[in-house]
Amino acid sequence: MKKIFILFLLITSSVTAQKKLDKLLNKWNHNSVPYISVETLAMPKTEAILLDAREEEEFKTSHIKDAIFVGYDKFKLKETIPKLPEDKNAKIVVYCSLGIRSENIANKLIKEGYTNVYNLYGGIFEWKNADFQVIDTLGNTTEKVHTFNKNWSKWLTKGEKVY
Repeated sequence: MKKIFILFLLITSSVTAQKKLDKLLNKWNHNSVPYISVETLAMPKTEAILLDAREEEEFKTSHIKDAIFVGYDKFKLKETIPKLPEDKNAKIVVYCSLGIRSENIANKLIKEGYTNVYNLYGGIFEWKNADFQVIDTLGNTTEKVHTFNKNWSKWLTKGEKVY
């Protein structure tokens, strides 16, 4: 009975956290780019080009393996296009900390004619919260995740917060 109660608490807290994240994303985003969950992205057969739409300091702290840094404040579409496949139907997943900045970058790709573009729901924070690995600039697994500032850090529940 105790195990069932603990399982119930875990599921309830997970659903509550997702509702809060939904509320945050709905506040900042226009839902103009479809989301992909971290669980779906992490599936072995999911092939996608990963674009990291955070700032360089955030990317250097940690990022998802094989992600390509494109930045946000200094994002340049003309510099990003050569890093992408010629096939504009290739799956592209853009992520940032939570999925706010990445929606803006993903929209720019869609306007350029890319047809299979997704925004990673919950960004790198949700990725790490789900116990998926992040790596540093040397390719080593790390627990560190740059959380931008203390206010946004509340969304990262696992790993080591770096500001």
